[in-house]
Amino acid sequence: MDEDQRVGRVMTDFLLELRCEEIPARMQLKASEDLARLFTEELAKAGLKPESIDSFVTPRRLALIARGLPLETAAVSEEYKGPRTSAPAQALEGFLRKTGLTQDQLEDHDGVWFAVVNKPGRATADVLAEAVPTVVRAFPWPKSMRWGAASQTTESLRWVRPLQGIVAILGEELVDIEIEGIRSGYATLGHRFHHPGEITIGGAHDYAEKLRACHVIVSHQERQSIIEAKAAEAAAVHGYTVVEDKGLIAENAGLTEWPVPLLGDFDPAFLEVPPEVIQLTLRINQKYFVLRDAGDRLAPAFICTANIEAKDGGAAIVAGNRKVLAARLSDARFFWEQDRKTSLEDHAKKLERITFHEKLGTVADKVERVAKLARWLVEEGIVKGTDADQAEQAARLAKADLVTEMVGEFPELQGIMGGYYARAEGLRDVVADAVRDHYKPVGQGDEVPTASVSVAVSLADKLDTLRSFFGIDEKPTGSRDPFALRRAALGVIQLVTANDLRFAVAEGDLLDFFADRLKVQQKEAGVRHDLIDAVFALGGEDDLVRLLARVKALQSLIATDDGTNLLAGYKRAANILKKEGVEAAGKVGLTYTPEQAEADLIAALDAAEPRAAAAVAAEDFEGAMAALATLRAPIDAFFETVTVNDADPSKRSARLALLSRVREAVHAVADFSKITG
Repeated sequence: MDEDQRVGRVMTDFLLELRCEEIPARMQLKASEDLARLFTEELAKAGLKPESIDSFVTPRRLALIARGLPLETAAVSEEYKGPRTSAPAQALEGFLRKTGLTQDQLEDHDGVWFAVVNKPGRATADVLAEAVPTVVRAFPWPKSMRWGAASQTTESLRWVRPLQGIVAILGEELVDIEIEGIRSGYATLGHRFHHPGEITIGGAHDYAEKLRACHVIVSHQERQSIIEAKAAEAAAVHGYTVVEDKGLIAENAGLTEWPVPLLGDFDPAFLEVPPEVIQLTLRINQKYFVLRDAGDRLAPAFICTANIEAKDGGAAIVAGNRKVLAARLSDARFFWEQDRKTSLEDHAKKLERITFHEKLGTVADKVERVAKLARWLVEEGIVKGTDADQAEQAARLAKADLVTEMVGEFPELQGIMGGYYARAEGLRDVVADAVRDHYKPVGQGDEVPTASVSVAVSLADKLDTLRSFFGIDEKPTGSRDPFALRRAALGVIQLVTANDLRFAVAEGDLLDFFADRLKVQQKEAGVRHDLIDAVFALGGEDDLVRLLARVKALQSLIATDDGTNLLAGYKRAANILKKEGVEAAGKVGLTYTPEQAEADLIAALDAAEPRAAAAVAAEDFEGAMAALATLRAPIDAFFETVTVNDADPSKRSARLALLSRVREAVHAVADFSKITG
């Protein structure tokens, strides 16, 4: 039982609705979250905490219900620590001003002044009347506006669209709020077409249902569910399925207060246009859902979402949408036909007119660099199993579609359209595929090319981008990465590792950049970033395939008891050497008979060092780690029975040299000092 229940305080719910002109769909869910967050924070300042908050958003309203609020805030007593009683008078005066008390009201606790400030309870309605305007004025819309005569001053309210009404009801009582001349009331508006008149709201208890009766579903999530279910039903009637698109469902929910999915069709002749074009026309231009037939082919049909229950069952709405779509698809078909009248090679000549970067020349200049690099990757045997001429040809054509009409209309299709045009003019499939796929992979989880020509062109494109921008000192900083170099580096890593490509990917700053990207990429694969550091710290490792093999072998070792204890022994040895200032192993001949554990460690090192070195040379990193693991027991025994800092200087020097040998033997495989734990 909480405090309010224990003392028998009356609890009630508060309804807030902020009604305005259409809120852009992309802003709605974030705005709903922000309203709940800001409102909660503002109430907390007055010591109020709702039991729960339900938030709602439609194109025309932002609302919340705060459940379980007391009618009055509790009286509180707060204690503030002040200066010592012996402090200068100025310190005491400052504390008194801060607390609003006089010295005789302070309490002396062991030589320190304390102020006890009693705050009486307040009517919750009064708190809300202050909190709501504060929330509204502080609201973080991505874009907002001022309106009307008040907009002449920068002090006027900014809101996403002109604010038109406020409902604020605590229990069944109106909370009197006024913002920019708009006063709170019990009235709101229903659906723009089905119920344009005012509705009187009784309170939080009847808000959602009264609006539902007036064709407004206030829950964004419920509207999404309706769209998803009704769209699937409409498609199934014709034997179609809806292509899953959560983002489009959310967008349609943000465009409607009473969603009604409707199925329409289009001329199957348009299907001669590449399916990606049709899908983008439906999704991006029209906000329609894409359908597939029983054979998983693109269906000549679509689903649009109306915001009204039409008397004719939606026939006129579908007809209007069908007409608009036909015009869009006609444009797309025209672009498709016009672009194919020019060869990709001739399209590519126009790339000389496009600046890639003021310091790096035109896109044609970039294409020239990529073509040479793609050829080199094949000729050097880095990318195997293909023809250098094909790789160069694909690289020279890969950017050609940037100047086509279709890519001008749909930038998302660059590369994809180039692949279609290459195939349409009869170029080899491997060349067309490389043109299509040369941007891949785009981010984690995207398909990674494995066909040799595609790999050569994709890798060359990304390496050129990285080397070029690093060459002019345009490196990512913080969250700023205007040329998407992090994404390019991740793409290189994915191409190299997926295709087992063996070459030096970079040097200097760019190699460090790859190391950082590798940590991000491998984190999702469960590889610890400190182990990557431990291998990179050795220096000279620029072969990503070899590096990752070493890292994975190291991770396997560290996961064992031998590895854990070896790491502990290494760190103990390294700490002693650091304290003693020993930088490197010296050749110290023994002038005494070593203790048994000392002799055993020497023998173990004599055996392990050449084994580990040979294994590393053969890229048998599991074998190298196994060799290191044999040192675990001798190191443990050494520390248990041997005194390193012996009073005898000769023994001390020899034992420090032995520990230095341990450190260097381990460093031949990885720098264990970089490993946490």
